[in-house]
Amino acid sequence: MRQLSNSPLFFGLTLITLLVLLAILAPLLTVHNPFSTNVDNWLRPPSREHFFGTDRLGRDIFSRVLYGGRVSLTVGLLAALLSVGIGTLLGLLAGFYGGIAEIVIMRTADVVLVFPTLLLVLTLVAVFEPALWLVILVIGCTGWPNVARLVRGEVLRLRQSDFVAAARLLGAKDRRIIWQHLLPNAVGPVLVAATLCVPAAVMTEAGLSYLGLGVQLPMPTWGNMLRDAQLYLRYAWWYAFFPGLFIFLTVLGFHLIAEGLRQALGIDGSSWRNKSAGN
Repeated sequence: MRQLSNSPLFFGLTLITLLVLLAILAPLLTVHNPFSTNVDNWLRPPSREHFFGTDRLGRDIFSRVLYGGRVSLTVGLLAALLSVGIGTLLGLLAGFYGGIAEIVIMRTADVVLVFPTLLLVLTLVAVFEPALWLVILVIGCTGWPNVARLVRGEVLRLRQSDFVAAARLLGAKDRRIIWQHLLPNAVGPVLVAATLCVPAAVMTEAGLSYLGLGVQLPMPTWGNMLRDAQLYLRYAWWYAFFPGLFIFLTVLGFHLIAEGLRQALGIDGSSWRNKSAGN
């Protein structure tokens, strides 16, 4: 195995750790209140007083980016956890039992994949007010099909193994075989898939917030900061640049982690992608 310092895993973990620390330590690292407005300071470029400049209401963008990271990363992590939890459970059941259970689960996954997430959000927003929990729920409940397909493929391979046959001969029940034998041996690909779910959730949240369907202002997220900046791109490059930069760094960091884990666990990239995309 390569040394960790030569692996994408090291650089990805370093980058994500830095971003998480910036979000957690936001109250200690920022001087300005992210919600305080000052029309005298509107659209000021980056300076010693305002590292990332100010927005149209004179609010400090550095403070808002760091506090926005708290929301965006929380949405990404919780939504990914929900997606992976649902996908892992359904993938285990589909792969282990097969038959009707497999058909129902995998055809449901197909329906979720082709169903427009935006339409679902619009329906829920019509019933509920846009809120953080709603964004997490929508992203989490629409992001599980690829995880389920990946887990199903691994279980189909593993259930023919000798250790599963031995467990059956010893009288192990299905529940024990699934949770103590199949899941631990499928955890590598699941871990890689979980890592990739986080940036996907962050991007989805940013897109929803950009469209005004996610977390609402004045609560900052990277997505709604981009939406707020769209009318000022010609006059204030910093307004959209820094939220967009943090989104890019987050996506890059988690993809590096996923690639590093794939290499460390010896997972073949082409076969892994085929499993996650296949039926």
